[in-house]
Amino acid sequence: MMYNYVLSDIWANDERVQKALHIRKGSIEKWVRCNKTLSYNEDLLTSIEYHRNLSHTDLRSLIYSGDHDMAIPYVGTQKWIDSLALPVDEDWRPWFVDGHVGGYTMKYVEKGFHLTFATVKGVGHTTPEYKPKECLPMLQRWLAYYNL
Repeated sequence: MMYNYVLSDIWANDERVQKALHIRKGSIEKWVRCNKTLSYNEDLLTSIEYHRNLSHTDLRSLIYSGDHDMAIPYVGTQKWIDSLALPVDEDWRPWFVDGHVGGYTMKYVEKGFHLTFATVKGVGHTTPEYKPKECLPMLQRWLAYYNL
């Protein structure tokens, strides 16, 4: 399965790409997918207060999860969103791509803050990698201020 990532490794380690992305020279020796060697100096037990503060702004956010994600299950994401205590604007409903259910979505609104939560049907953790046909229209609709 690793051969799937050969091109992304080549692309991400290209000096021209790193320059275009404004990556400081010398800050990384080699880019690796899912780097598990990072050492942390702090352990943040929760970031909910940071997210709650953001919900008092005029920002829009799209949060999505694969409904088969075993690394970060969508029910955990729902629980996190519930902890923000945002009023529901649009209740749980399916969204479609080419006449088929792409997943389910729900919208929350608090004054100027808008949060759209969506699941993508039948996919795990790296959703756009395995369901690009569903993820691209989802993102395009959200960016265009359309319903999913």
